Amino acid sequence: MSKTALITGASSGIGYELAKCFARDGTNLVLVARDEARLGQIAAELRAPSVSVKVLPADLARAVAPSEILDATRAANIDVDYLVNNAGFGFCGFFAESDLRADLDMLQVNMVALVHLTRLYLPGMCKRGTGGVLNVASTAAFQPGPLMAIYYATKAFVLSLTEAIAEELQGTGVTATALCPGPTATDFQRRAKIENIRLTKSKFAMMTAREVAEIGYRAFLEGKVIVIPGLLNKIGAQSVRISPRAMVRKVTRKLQET
Repeated sequence: MSKTALITGASSGIGYELAKCFARDGTNLVLVARDEARLGQIAAELRAPSVSVKVLPADLARAVAPSEILDATRAANIDVDYLVNNAGFGFCGFFAESDLRADLDMLQVNMVALVHLTRLYLPGMCKRGTGGVLNVASTAAFQPGPLMAIYYATKAFVLSLTEAIAEELQGTGVTATALCPGPTATDFQRRAKIENIRLTKSKFAMMTAREVAEIGYRAFLEGKVIVIPGLLNKIGAQSVRISPRAMVRKVTRKLQET
């Protein structure tokens, strides 16, 4: 029987590439993003005799959006077997000078909506004894992020939550995976206004969204809990664990500066 994956932030970048991975293996899709026109294009691209694609335009900065998404899938008699919480965004700048409304929206999208959707769909997976949750975190999750303080903190939350849920799910047939990519060539940099910081100006270490999605997808199907694509990203994530915290903060700030 065909499985169904619900993917947030599916209109571009890693979310779009993950949708392609699932569709390639015959998984039906529920695609969620704000851009309805772009979702329609992707649906037309990925829809096949063996793959149905449902489009759900939604703004996850709205607190009611997760409940509306659940209502829509229930109305369509869709059981979600795989939940991919990919939607998220960040901004660069000093915390004390940031746009408070934008910061609160970031918390809502990056953390609250992720928690809400996971809590809504996970019980059904557990009842059926199969399925999984793939949360897109970041290598930002492994250290504090001066000049992107809230974004880094949200990703640390996502990683911690996913690890805890993964342990709770042992023996249920359901898995939880945190995908932690490093710098990735997507529209994230433009929106976050970080095209010219040291971390992203060096293109040699930047992976493509397709590379990240392929690695994350395979690891998710294998039931891995933490996935860090790319050797340099793995080394970086491990190095902060054994480095003095004061030094980690200063190095991260330097990387975030122009």
